[in-house]
Amino acid sequence: MKRRLPRIGLLLVLAALASPILLRPAFGYLDPGTGSYMLQFLIGGLLGGLFAIGFFWRKGLAFVKGLFKPEKDNSADAH
Repeated sequence: MKRRLPRIGLLLVLAALASPILLRPAFGYLDPGTGSYMLQFLIGGLLGGLFAIGFFWRKGLAFVKGLFKPEKDNSADAH
């Protein structure tokens, strides 16, 4: 059975092949504050990611501990 690229894959391959031919060079200007902004964005993203990992790590660890915690036998309390 032949495998075919999905339509979106074919479009992406064609766009990648055509882009060097169709694109023209762009000359732009980056002002001095751009580097500072990019650095702030990077540091904020890293700290936010670390916070999210820490937050969900504790919740995930508690969930896994709950799965492996032995269940109490409450049948003796029913008498």
